[in-house]
Amino acid sequence: MEETSREAVATAVQRVAGMLQRSDQLDKVEQYRRREARKKASVEARLKAAIQSQLDGVRTGLTQLHCALLDVKDIQSSLADVSNDWRQSINTIENLKDVKDAVVQHSQLASAVENLKNIFSVPEIVAETQQLIEQAELLQAHRKLMELECSRDDLMYEQYRMDSKNTSDMHLISNYFEDVQGLSDELAKQLWMVLQRSMVTVRRDPTMLVSVVRIIEREEKIDRRMVDRKKQSGFIPPGRPKRWKDKMFEVLEGTVSTRIEGTQALTRDVDRMWLVRLLEITRKYVLDDLIIVKNLMVQCFPPHYNTFNRFFSLYHNAVSTRVKELAAEDLEANEIVSLLTWVLNTYKSVEMMGNPELQSECDINQLESLLPQDVVDNLLSNYIKTFTSNITGWLRKALETDKKDWQKETEPEADQDGYYQTTLPAIVFQMFEQNLQVAAQINGDFKEQVLKLCLKQMNSFLIRYREEAVLYKEDHLRNRQLPQCYVQYMIAIINNCQTFKESINSLKRKYSQSSEPTDSNAAIEKTLNEVAKEGCQFLLDEVFLDLEHHLNELLTRKWLTGSHAVDTICVTVEDYFNDFNKIKKPFNQEMTSEALRRVVVEYIKAVMQKRITFKNADERREGAERMIKEADQFKFLFSKLAAGEDTDRLCGAIAAIAEVFKLTDPTLLFLEVTTLVSKYPDIREEHIQALLAVRGDASREMRQMIIGTLSENKVSYAGVTQPIFKDIPVPTITMTTMTTMTSMATAKLLK
Repeated sequence: MEETSREAVATAVQRVAGMLQRSDQLDKVEQYRRREARKKASVEARLKAAIQSQLDGVRTGLTQLHCALLDVKDIQSSLADVSNDWRQSINTIENLKDVKDAVVQHSQLASAVENLKNIFSVPEIVAETQQLIEQAELLQAHRKLMELECSRDDLMYEQYRMDSKNTSDMHLISNYFEDVQGLSDELAKQLWMVLQRSMVTVRRDPTMLVSVVRIIEREEKIDRRMVDRKKQSGFIPPGRPKRWKDKMFEVLEGTVSTRIEGTQALTRDVDRMWLVRLLEITRKYVLDDLIIVKNLMVQCFPPHYNTFNRFFSLYHNAVSTRVKELAAEDLEANEIVSLLTWVLNTYKSVEMMGNPELQSECDINQLESLLPQDVVDNLLSNYIKTFTSNITGWLRKALETDKKDWQKETEPEADQDGYYQTTLPAIVFQMFEQNLQVAAQINGDFKEQVLKLCLKQMNSFLIRYREEAVLYKEDHLRNRQLPQCYVQYMIAIINNCQTFKESINSLKRKYSQSSEPTDSNAAIEKTLNEVAKEGCQFLLDEVFLDLEHHLNELLTRKWLTGSHAVDTICVTVEDYFNDFNKIKKPFNQEMTSEALRRVVVEYIKAVMQKRITFKNADERREGAERMIKEADQFKFLFSKLAAGEDTDRLCGAIAAIAEVFKLTDPTLLFLEVTTLVSKYPDIREEHIQALLAVRGDASREMRQMIIGTLSENKVSYAGVTQPIFKDIPVPTITMTTMTTMTSMATAKLLK
């Protein structure tokens, strides 16, 4: 208590300190005192009210406890009186045993008298019931059967009550009514037969189905009554409980299973589309039957049967069982796709379980999957294995067919833009498209997986395609007359690479959700570029094989005295490029640029091979002018062929070399060579030596001075995008060569 008081005082001190922090607050002390007095009065009033309420509750509780105590004492007194009365009546109850036995005997006799008529007419009723069953009068037959069973059961019950150990009388009654059990079994057969044909019966004669349900409901009530009586007396009639309701649902389940299992009319041996037909028939049967259940059969069963949902589950389970059986079979790739498409898409779509007519009665989202995920994964894995094997074979056959076309004597077909092509890209991507369309019907992840597999197989295929193109070129080089359309089909091979690129990009846009490039895409891109570039190289090799003789004439005495080699080169190149115009971009542009570069390189090679040494200034002038003219010819030709921005630079290399030859004043030769080196920094010392050797008038000292000076001021050509002189060799003069040349010169002098 003291601690509480101290805490209260401390709290009050803190509050007062908080109120009186400034001097101007002292004027409000009286106001604070009144406010605190009001708060104290309010708190005291609430405390008093709370304590008064508690006291009232305690007072009420004590009053109720007092009343309860009085009631307990009264009950105790009453129980004592009842106990005394019961002890006094025990002897009286024992004296009434004879009366009790008489009552039981009277009850048995009354039951016998009541059923006497039925007992004597049992054979007649059995015959009538049998006839009614045969006439399909099921309700009347069941009423007769109930009368017979009631008579039998009452007699047996009374006998059981009188003497439960007297089995002979029980057997006597049972034997007398032995035909009743047979009638019950016969009626049950009729009921099950009607239920097995329920889908037909409900449309033709729904009253028959209603009668069956009513009979089963009656039997269920009798079963419950007999079970309850067994709990009280220990007696239950023979054949009870019949459990016809459970049997009814078993029959309906078997009927549904039979309905689903009986849809297969064809096998793979008879019809390759057997599974598609089977699944379509199953879909139609299930949908039609469930619509009949919803519109007709529900009205024939009591509401608590939950008929539609029960049938919905039965059909779902039956279809699931059947689909699992199909999945366990050795299915082909197209059959796996058909099955999974049906299971994953069609089954819950509006075409089947999600039909608008059924949506009001069921929630398809609550349905379990027809196939477990591990079964689905196994099927997909089998499909991938089969698809991989199939597509490898398809691509191999497509390539073999395309190779046969390469040997034809007629040109390949051209597309709408006039570019040569073969049917290979169309065949390959038609295969891919068909399989991706099928995969897309299953799910997005599987579609991506199939796309990746297609691209992987495409990469392997392109490697073989490249190898076959190389073999095609090598076979042609053995006999350049065959095949007749080698150039045209090599152009088609190059164009196919561009078509493959476009088709792959189209497939990725259409079937891939990811736009990021993959390793497989990069590998395909690289292989296609290599195939196309090698094809362009093969075509240029073909061109330069035809130009070889004319290129060998360049920078020779024959060339200097008058040769049409360059004219022939230009005509030949232009003629080839009339065909090369049918190469698609960007390869046609790259090929034209490469052709120009090779022509210039071959021309400069001819210079560096020192096939001619100019004897005097006139020859140097004439040769230089001829080189400048021929450079202009090349420039004009390749400008017409749209060789690109490097045309002037490449052709300018020939003109720049010609200027070195054309110079008449040897003292200015160093300046001219320096100008050449500044334009083409990839030129090497041996190139300069070869040029000076061809010029023929540069002394040894001048050559050494020029080379030495250039070596000291060597210019880097690392920034040159396309070096010209880098790959041009300069033949070295070996001792054997010098000996040979000396012998030839000596022989010439002697002659």
